[in-house]
Amino acid sequence: MTSLAFEFSTDRRTIAIARDGLLLAQSLLERVRETPLAALVDRVLSESGLQPREIDRLVVGLGPGSYTGVRLAISLAQGWHLGLRTEVVGLSSLEALAAASEHLEGRTLLAVDAQRGEYAVARAESGRLMEPPRLCCLDDIKAQMGLGLRVAGPDLGLALPGVVALHPEATWLAVMADQCAPTAPERLAPVYLREAAFVKAPAPRSL
Repeated sequence: MTSLAFEFSTDRRTIAIARDGLLLAQSLLERVRETPLAALVDRVLSESGLQPREIDRLVVGLGPGSYTGVRLAISLAQGWHLGLRTEVVGLSSLEALAAASEHLEGRTLLAVDAQRGEYAVARAESGRLMEPPRLCCLDDIKAQMGLGLRVAGPDLGLALPGVVALHPEATWLAVMADQCAPTAPERLAPVYLREAAFVKAPAPRSL
């Protein structure tokens, strides 16, 4: 199976193609205001020698992370599916981050900035998540680091000195895709750990 993966949940945006678990090509873009999707996709297709119709599966990193980036990746996958009917898989970006931590011995706390002074965290070991993600404040993470727990994640060095710099990348998503069931494209949605809070508008007044 040939999979094309999009991981846009951080400022390090990647697209990758893998076939039967082996990486064929990857394109990376860091710290930019705009993501030239067509150029990134064309680059990995050209490097792998593939045509769009030869892609069997699209894989999307759903976060947590950059809401705008994740929505962009979802839109790209949904548009591709509409055009070519390619099946789609949605995966947590923390799954990719856990896979990237495989080389770290022992248990690691993965952390991703969730804004509002909070972080999405989950423990990982041997390249796999050990628990569902949850929200955690900075002081709690520092306290766990003080007890000797290793923390890894993207772009956390300023807030958490001593953290292991680690990014979720499309490479891991593309490689993991063969083991996952397809997702209905219309059900793709960013991983959002906060409860939605809405203020109901007052009823219209009669004039």
